[in-house]
Amino acid sequence: MQEITPIHFQTTRVLPEYDVFIHTSDGTRIPAHTSILASVSPVLENILDQPRKHRSSERIIQIHGVPSTAATAFVGFLYSSRCSEDEMDKYGIHLLALSHVYNVPQLKQICIKGLSQRLTVENVVDVLQLARLCDAPDLRLRCMKLLTNHFNTVQRTEGWKFLIKHDPWLELDILQFMDESETRKEKLRRHKEEFGLYVELSEAMECLEHICTEGCIDVGPYNVEVGREKKPCKRFSTCQGLQLLIRHFATCKKRVKGGCLRCKRMWQLFRLHSYVCQQNDSCNVPLCRQFQLRMEQEKRKDDPKWKLLAKKVVSAKVMFSLSLPKRKRDEEVRVTIESCGIRHFGYNEYCNNQCVSC
Repeated sequence: MQEITPIHFQTTRVLPEYDVFIHTSDGTRIPAHTSILASVSPVLENILDQPRKHRSSERIIQIHGVPSTAATAFVGFLYSSRCSEDEMDKYGIHLLALSHVYNVPQLKQICIKGLSQRLTVENVVDVLQLARLCDAPDLRLRCMKLLTNHFNTVQRTEGWKFLIKHDPWLELDILQFMDESETRKEKLRRHKEEFGLYVELSEAMECLEHICTEGCIDVGPYNVEVGREKKPCKRFSTCQGLQLLIRHFATCKKRVKGGCLRCKRMWQLFRLHSYVCQQNDSCNVPLCRQFQLRMEQEKRKDDPKWKLLAKKVVSAKVMFSLSLPKRKRDEEVRVTIESCGIRHFGYNEYCNNQCVSC
């Protein structure tokens, strides 16, 4: 004899007598109302619209493959549009399947969110299989990420062992996702490294203009006094290194023959500045105007590469500036340093005596 399971529906509506019964796998009969079921689920509406063999026969809907308690929770949601945390803990997987089969989008979204929060290495394979069958891409992605991050542990679960025996296509899909994930991580790592390099170059360009226009602790234009009283710029670590490089460039004897790597690096910074500079004739950086004139007169094969590098440096500067909080963008870094060595770099006199070659 079938058992009738009464349901305490959480609704304020006055309901008529039950006119449909839901039968579950274990013989449980759940009473319901056709008007409620049809208004929430188009699938149930189609089932209820089918003609009965006999007018006197009961309307019956078969819901098999899930526990009767899960079916009861499903019918309860159709009336109240609510699903308790306890029901989600116990029947989340079953409710997701029922919401997909009977096309109840609101319940489906609740189940996807609830199952995403309850993913573990023990149930992730089962949830992934269900997410694929129930067309739940967000839940599938969460499962894939958890599998990728804890693959060694998941491999030891019964769910994984069952999967590799009975669903090789899903196993292949998982392995491909993991491979693509590693590729994406590697691309992201390289992108971060390149972005960091462009940010460093943009800082070097700022420091170069600062040194050649205002002067800093150790190096400055011939008409600007520098020394201990001169405050360091906000990017002192870059600025100090660049000052040392400029001082070396001014006195090095190997650069004439191109035998000094430090001088070559300084020369490249001068050239990069000429591609970034927008000041034209008013720029105080050495060799800037000479490089620009040469660019206008000669079309060198490596010019597109330098222009692209300059574009990326400017872009990185803007992006880095926007990524900082306003208070950090405005604050100045205060450091205390000791000056040493040569105080001035008469770069104007030096540039007038040099020819531009790179």
